[in-house]
Amino acid sequence: MTTDNLPATTGPFAKPASQATAIEQASRVAEVQARVTVAQACPRNMDRAQMLMREVCATPALAKRAFFSYPKGDATTVEGPSIKLAEELARVFGNIDYGLTELRRDDEAGESEMMAFAWDIEANTRTTRTFIVKHAIDTRRGRKQITELRDITANNNNFGGRAVRECIYKVLPSWFREEAERLCRETLASNATPENIAAMISAYSKASVTLDQLEAKVGRTRAKWTPQDYAQLTTLYQSLVNREITRDEAFPPEGTDDTMAALEAQATQTEEPQGRLVPEGVLPIDPGAS
Repeated sequence: MTTDNLPATTGPFAKPASQATAIEQASRVAEVQARVTVAQACPRNMDRAQMLMREVCATPALAKRAFFSYPKGDATTVEGPSIKLAEELARVFGNIDYGLTELRRDDEAGESEMMAFAWDIEANTRTTRTFIVKHAIDTRRGRKQITELRDITANNNNFGGRAVRECIYKVLPSWFREEAERLCRETLASNATPENIAAMISAYSKASVTLDQLEAKVGRTRAKWTPQDYAQLTTLYQSLVNREITRDEAFPPEGTDDTMAALEAQATQTEEPQGRLVPEGVLPIDPGAS
């Protein structure tokens, strides 16, 4: 993915471009033309692309990072394929360019204008999204303005990554994405070995999440966890590591009525994963290495 920070040089009120800018623009036009020529001369092989997709989706390393999960409102959880999966699918599909551009940054207004795009060079299909990112982050005490350049850039890239993800998925065939998601979920479930479950519990404990909280989350005791429960908790852990949800959102403080008997009574029920941030100082642990 490419990220650019370029001044606006178009429009009725734009200043004349300098010679250096004109040369850069001409160079980019030539580069685009060359890429189109190469893409059309070397079209993708769909059988090979599908084979590569199946191979990468069978790897636990990708499957564990293939989905995200975060809460929206009081009782709604948003889940879907992640930017990591989108980038990998774009790579194996071939002849796809994507990126994020900062069009404008207004420190006085406390916002940046961003543009995300994805382009199937071979089919000449392109999708873009232009949006405003406020220089602020949401905390438990309300919205907090950010002024440090590093924090602003990180915040812009965080929001921009989600937009890039959506753009990539719009240019990819829906069947290609759907098969990839299914295979990644199967890979997660197939890795629900006792060793991997123990590693996942250990990783959560380093983020101050107890086994009781994990059992309450899936609605059953560890002894009765299913492969789908393991997949659910693995996805939730990656959302914590990626700072998409906080620990308190994912695991509210334990109540006194959450007894083992209540868990046993709910053994046949499942609960959607909810949750945003690994506590400061906690290093991401990769649960389940096999």
